[in-house]
Amino acid sequence: MKTAIHLLVGLLLTAAAVQAQDIPWGEHLKGTGSYDDFEKPDRCASCHKDFARQFEQAMMSQAYTHSWDEIEYFKLAVPHGKKDPKFDPVQEGCNGCHTPMAFIADDVPPPKPFTGSRADESVSCDVCHTITGSGEETPYNFSFMIEPGRTKYGNREGVESPHHITKKSAFTTSPDLCASCHNEKSPFDVWVKSTHLEWEEGPYSKEGQRCQDCHMPAAKGRNSIMSKERDDVAQHLFTGAHSPARLAGAVELSVHPDVREVVPGEQIKITVVCFNHKAGHKIPSGSVEERQLWLTVRAYDSEGKEYHLPVDKKGFEGEEYTISSNELAFQDMGFMMDKPDFKGLPRDALPYEGDRVFRMAYFDPQGRMTIAQWNTASLGTDYRIGPRETKIETYTWSLPADMPLGRVRIVADMQYRRLIKSVGEYLGVPDEEMKAEFINHAESYFEAVDY
Repeated sequence: MKTAIHLLVGLLLTAAAVQAQDIPWGEHLKGTGSYDDFEKPDRCASCHKDFARQFEQAMMSQAYTHSWDEIEYFKLAVPHGKKDPKFDPVQEGCNGCHTPMAFIADDVPPPKPFTGSRADESVSCDVCHTITGSGEETPYNFSFMIEPGRTKYGNREGVESPHHITKKSAFTTSPDLCASCHNEKSPFDVWVKSTHLEWEEGPYSKEGQRCQDCHMPAAKGRNSIMSKERDDVAQHLFTGAHSPARLAGAVELSVHPDVREVVPGEQIKITVVCFNHKAGHKIPSGSVEERQLWLTVRAYDSEGKEYHLPVDKKGFEGEEYTISSNELAFQDMGFMMDKPDFKGLPRDALPYEGDRVFRMAYFDPQGRMTIAQWNTASLGTDYRIGPRETKIETYTWSLPADMPLGRVRIVADMQYRRLIKSVGEYLGVPDEEMKAEFINHAESYFEAVDY
């Protein structure tokens, strides 16, 4: 009897495995359907009004139409794919996450944004709510399985709709859904996006705190205009690196001097403590190759004169990429743009050189720093701030001998850019994408005295 049961279970598992293999995923999704297989967000909005308005303001709805993504794709990725066959599948695959419907419809490259194509719908409601699983144990590179149709997958049992069938899906409520696009490997087998992996390795995953708990917080409300009120409706906010509210205060700052009184001409050491108390992944995360998080420390003497303080070096391997500099970088853009004389662009283009930059540098096959994740062959030292991690930076300063006596104010500012300014300006990206965003500010003081 036991043998028969084991045989039956084995046959069922084998059948399930075969069925899973028959469902395309990842690069095999290309050309398996059409735009018409998916409902338009406007159709969903007729019943899910609040979710629709939230979605319209989130980057999920702009994953294809967003200005920097458009420029990077059409000015760098597509030309690179056409010049080097190694990267042609990559430029097609960008659409697997940025506009999945276009990839499934084999509309790649899609028409440019705002030309009337349904590619503009980006990661639409129907895309996420018809994903059923992943073909990878650790999802990455749009490895999702998707079955568009009348059945929509969500987080509840027994939900009835006059328009569609609703089924509860463990995958929909799992961080693995997010991992499908928030983990990415380059053609060189390098993890160039690892937000989900960072969460998985950090403290929040061990406590059962999911991506959805922060980026889709639950609140009292209604799922649709005809549903009953519930206490735990997941808000479709998806706030992240493009949300000033999410950025502000993400890292706590505290600054202090080692002594309170210093004679001009002598040394003082300033210490800044940086604590990531807010993000369940590293900061910055996602498109790390193009994002900047930096700490600036300045002092102001009793007459208001400003002094910029460079960070003390710690001596770890690759530290030079974590201290702001305007040396030239990103030379691989020249090949992509067919500009053989391109010398590169200022690496950081920040107001001051010598600031601490919390980053992980990406390098092309020639060992040059790159902002092209698809052209990343290796990674530098990871000097980002992990979840609940504290980094301490010091600034040793010899006061000018002629500094006026009186109180000296110490100011520490942490700021963030989604895109390196020199790159954005060169490629004609709107200023909004390169502006410095506030993270946090801290102050302290000491006295310049004459003994």
